[in-house]
Amino acid sequence: MSEVVCVVALHPDDETLGCGGTLLKHKENGDKIHWLICTDIKEIDGFSLEHVTRRENEIETVTSSYAFDSVHRLGLSTMKVDEYSMSDLISRVSMVFNDIKPTTVYLPFKGDVHSDHRFMFNAVYSCTKIFRYPFIKRIYMMETLSETDFALSTKEDSFVPNIFIDISPYQKQKLEIIQIYEREISVHPFPRSLRNIDALATLRGATAGCEYAESFMLLKEIK
Repeated sequence: MSEVVCVVALHPDDETLGCGGTLLKHKENGDKIHWLICTDIKEIDGFSLEHVTRRENEIETVTSSYAFDSVHRLGLSTMKVDEYSMSDLISRVSMVFNDIKPTTVYLPFKGDVHSDHRFMFNAVYSCTKIFRYPFIKRIYMMETLSETDFALSTKEDSFVPNIFIDISPYQKQKLEIIQIYEREISVHPFPRSLRNIDALATLRGATAGCEYAESFMLLKEIK
């Protein structure tokens, strides 16, 4: 039975860093995949028109690369998610979930160092209650380089993966897609370097017994 997948990306590129290979695998398996982009860069927030236009072009190209079945945008100002009320955030996510009715949801890690990720995790997780969203059967947290790896190294805040997805056939395409975001990657030792992205997939693959893997923390599964 095919799945309906929704990846919650606080910022465009989170979807590729966190579960790009997994999304490609879902698509090849015949699942529906949906992209929920939470924040936008805006001229009113100090971004240049050139930057805004480039980002729109990137989103369009990435959408085609994954062949997303739909893209939803909450329109929040980037780096300012904490300025919105929790009820407003929950309402926006709830509308999207009730529209696409995902069976599987990929969320940012609750301990990510970026405040946008932490605030939005709480809002999105509030939209997974089974009595209000009975269609959601699986909830995962994903690791996002430059955010998850800088989380506090305490038992409560550490990313401890318990699900590994073999993405060996999709790693090359994932690396190609992440390069669409030209200004979001740089050379090693920058966290979002191609070398580091490949290294993380290699490490997770070694744990899973395959060439490349992505890892997740399973929060809930209903069978």
